[in-house]
Amino acid sequence: MASHQNGQHQYGVTEPLSTAGPTEADLARDRELDKFLVEAGLYESQEESMLREEVLGHLDQIVKLWVKKISISRGYSDQVVQEANAKIFTFGSYRLGVHGPGTDIDTLCIGPRHATREEDFFIVLHNMLLEMPEVTELHPVPDAHVPILKFKFKGISIDLLYARLALWVIPEDLDISQESILCNVDEQSVRSLNGCRVTDQILRLVPNIQTFRTTLRCMKLWAKRRGVYSNVTGFLGGVNWALLVARICQLYPNAVPSMLVSRFFRVYTQWRWPNPVMLCEIEEGSLGLPVWDPRKNPRDRLHLMPIITPAYPCMNSSYNVSTSTLRVMTEQFESANEVCKAVEMKQADWSALFETYPFFEAYKNYLQIDIMAADQDDLRAWKGWVESRLRQLTLKIERDTFGMLQCHPYPCEFVDPSKQVQNTAFFMGLQRRQGVPIREGQQFDIRGTVDEFRHSVSSYCYRKPGMCIYVSHVRRKQIPVFVFPDGVRPPRPSRIGLPSSKSGSPGSKGGSPPSKQGQLGDENDDVPRQGTKRGAEMPLEGVTEVPQKLRAQSLDSAIGLSVSRARAASISSAAVGPGDLATDELDDIPLSNTHKRVSDVPLDKLSDSFKKQRSPTGSYILTRTSSGRSEDELEDSAPKRTVNGQSTMVSKSGLVSISVNGSKTGHISTNRSILEERSKGRGFMESQVRPGHTDNGSIDELE
Repeated sequence: MASHQNGQHQYGVTEPLSTAGPTEADLARDRELDKFLVEAGLYESQEESMLREEVLGHLDQIVKLWVKKISISRGYSDQVVQEANAKIFTFGSYRLGVHGPGTDIDTLCIGPRHATREEDFFIVLHNMLLEMPEVTELHPVPDAHVPILKFKFKGISIDLLYARLALWVIPEDLDISQESILCNVDEQSVRSLNGCRVTDQILRLVPNIQTFRTTLRCMKLWAKRRGVYSNVTGFLGGVNWALLVARICQLYPNAVPSMLVSRFFRVYTQWRWPNPVMLCEIEEGSLGLPVWDPRKNPRDRLHLMPIITPAYPCMNSSYNVSTSTLRVMTEQFESANEVCKAVEMKQADWSALFETYPFFEAYKNYLQIDIMAADQDDLRAWKGWVESRLRQLTLKIERDTFGMLQCHPYPCEFVDPSKQVQNTAFFMGLQRRQGVPIREGQQFDIRGTVDEFRHSVSSYCYRKPGMCIYVSHVRRKQIPVFVFPDGVRPPRPSRIGLPSSKSGSPGSKGGSPPSKQGQLGDENDDVPRQGTKRGAEMPLEGVTEVPQKLRAQSLDSAIGLSVSRARAASISSAAVGPGDLATDELDDIPLSNTHKRVSDVPLDKLSDSFKKQRSPTGSYILTRTSSGRSEDELEDSAPKRTVNGQSTMVSKSGLVSISVNGSKTGHISTNRSILEERSKGRGFMESQVRPGHTDNGSIDELE
């Protein structure tokens, strides 16, 4: 809490870094910033604000009727039924006063001890809401870390939590800030209550609430534009950003928002993680609930970016942050700090700070995760489950590659309008760990990692027919056009002349410096670099394929799958085609001018069968489908591959044997076998096709 020193309040656990107020230049920049926020549409209309209040009033009446209905079904007396009560509280962005148009309202329903979560909240209340015409898109998530009901009421999105108190009657003037409110409540109720308690405590611990709100609006907009706003994918969510901003407000109590935005990046660029960010001292409390304490709790020592909640029990709100996501955020802080310096020197304006991050230009390799379902309701549930597990995929890749392969999960979702089914796609950027010497022939095989992720996702207990997931590896040039605005792929800028974020020169006014995260490549990725080693040559006319119908226009071969590809080019033993991440160095070793990709060869130079199955991504894939046919039928219709006149097919065992120059390769049964060219194109290592997978760049529908 705030303490008194020299007749003034001290907010936070340390003295302020500066108590200076704004200069005329600061006030001018502050007016420009406020104008930018208004033009960006961050403030909702008066009509929408009144509708939100109306919806909250309706919701409060609904939960009161719900508790009375439960009390009657329990056979309680008329007096108990009459006194039965429940109450709605708000928290999150709405309670903090930083919500914008279309944002959801985080709400908490507090009920008496006889109203259970499993039966009464997720069944009785759920059914009541289901019968109301004002309620749409009702989606219960009872097995979440904090169980939640998601729905829309008159078009307003609602996230409803439930806390069951050890009280028979819930008073209308209930004060949830008191520690005693947590007595004899279950762990899920403690977590649910913590959202409201933390929000209220934040507002008590900042010197100027209005200044805090404006600064937080700026930071939320910046985080969303830069792709680092998402707790579920390992970045930071609303409460995390609120706590970080609140700490800056404590350190600069008399600053205006334009100053605080600049100081935010200045401070957190230099912050030595994992030193925690705290608004107040951690209180042990009298109820014996566990609090964040790395001295006592070994798990707390593993947290990389601790941001501690100020209400008892104090917890780390950012435990989802991983090594990769911390790296991404740190680089974004550094880049933004340079832009803020330029704004202060009048070399750039505020729009430069809020430019959208060019994620699909930042990396040369990506993971594409496609999620599909039969209808919109199924997709909503399935997508929520898969998205909650994407962070695990990032952690597993870091673990299995010993941190050498870095992931950047992008917290935006995309829809492919060309697909006939309901779908959503997520993407992850991939790159080798920077600053580490590259070993010749080093390869990353993450097929087992993807398998582990697939099995984790398949445990969804509400899974229905039609819910499926596909994981693919795509190169930058192969990114599907539906991820770009208006479906138009923008031209890629040249590396020449781009300012460096390290140089301290953010470039011309209105432009932000590029992030160090992914270097923008040349206009043509296939221009050879001096000194690049080449692998074996394989003549174009020596390879033809008759693959089955490709699954989707935008998908390349699957990560984690052994996929036979006919890349008519020189393929280094250190870097195979873009679909085989098992052998991909992620260094994007280009092809020489004399060794073209199949996709670069004119159609009139290809065989008729090749013309029909030419992939838009420039890859040719040996495919199998899981369509419910028997093994014999699969073998009869197995795709064939011809190499120098020798053909082969997928055997019943699922192993591919390939004949090269009259020599048939032997079967390799290891789960991590890889497809590569060796000895000047004389042979292939064979790859195993696992049951339950397709070789068309996907993980087949889970069983």
